[in-house]
Amino acid sequence: MLKSLVALCFIALAGAPFAAAADQSLAIPATDDGLPGAGPVRRYDWFQKLWLEKRTAWAKRGRQDGGSVVFFGDSITQGWGDDFGGSFGSMKAANRGISGDTTRGMLFRLKDDVLSLRPSAVVLLMGTNDLEEKAAPETCAGNLKLILDAIQAQNALTPVILCQVFPSSASKSRPAEQIKKLNALYAAVVKDRAQVTFIETWPLFANAEGDAKPEEFPDLLHPNKAGYDKWAAALRPVLETLCVLKPSPDPFTPEEGFVSLFNGKDLTGWGYQGKNGHESFDGKSLSSDGRYIAMHGRLIVTTPPEYSKITQLWTTREFPKNFVLKLEFRATPNADSGIFIRQPQLQCRDYSLAGPWKNLPNYKPGEWNEVVITVTGDTAHCTCNGDVLDAAFKLPATGPLGLEGDRGQMEYRRIRVRETP
Repeated sequence: MLKSLVALCFIALAGAPFAAAADQSLAIPATDDGLPGAGPVRRYDWFQKLWLEKRTAWAKRGRQDGGSVVFFGDSITQGWGDDFGGSFGSMKAANRGISGDTTRGMLFRLKDDVLSLRPSAVVLLMGTNDLEEKAAPETCAGNLKLILDAIQAQNALTPVILCQVFPSSASKSRPAEQIKKLNALYAAVVKDRAQVTFIETWPLFANAEGDAKPEEFPDLLHPNKAGYDKWAAALRPVLETLCVLKPSPDPFTPEEGFVSLFNGKDLTGWGYQGKNGHESFDGKSLSSDGRYIAMHGRLIVTTPPEYSKITQLWTTREFPKNFVLKLEFRATPNADSGIFIRQPQLQCRDYSLAGPWKNLPNYKPGEWNEVVITVTGDTAHCTCNGDVLDAAFKLPATGPLGLEGDRGQMEYRRIRVRETP
């Protein structure tokens, strides 16, 4: 998803002609014999009826839904509705969630319900119902691998966003320890798969005990509007980076006396530092490893295939004078980054989850936040949305400015500086 990311933005993925299959082929097979994957396939009367109704309706929408961002899952996905509550504007999206489905059921219907649409991207949330059926987390992880293998076999450039299984409750036969184990196995499956972006949606919703919060999950399983809004906020930055969701325009002119350090179009003025000197990215929209992208007026630090990998980007100039640095950042859940000020690093993260300042009154998770750094001599005063991060951050006499990518996706914009006496 890294070096090929920019190319993806210019690939038009049209839906292929879709021939509606006979109802019988859309029904749940009577037995597990010959089914791909492992683990439970549900066959309750209500589920078989719902399964057939949903899949029959979708078979008639194949051409209409071709090229969509396909949301693939169970009742949590289904419950978002066909228009996803308007969460993604005009983005072409198709909901392929079936209430009660398991990872093996999803694997079975993957070809007809997802791959036949030639999706522009796939958003996966899966596994909670397997746990209720007492399936081992390892079984779910095995089915996930088969699903990802099938998507890759069809098109290795189709982006996949994998969401961690949401928290629930032991009272729902979904104890926190089992969900955490399942999410850890999912992370191992997707490691080094450049096609997949892994989003930490479990800590986004979990309380101190690792269970769902009633104010967002009234039945401790399904999100309400507040929960869906948080999920949408976690997805939007990644969908925008993948160019399947159009970002909101950001007309911005620096204040008088401020100079932009990022032109919004390419990485001019930035580069990597190494043993062999500075690698400049002037005129380039993508760093040599694909980790940093200039896009949509933003300097984006993408999620690495390893999910966590430290990479640092530096300005090509140094800053020996006093100055005020202003910028805005937006983080996916639990993302970890940093801002370097003449070399020392100020932690810049999804503060509410990743810390170290978890209780900032004005921090806005999933939204844009402004950092202001005022440097006087060898000391910096640092704030986020007016909340003080460090009132006396010690600095050397000179040095460049920098950004760091570690975990998750971070975006920076409006990066500007004003030198002062």
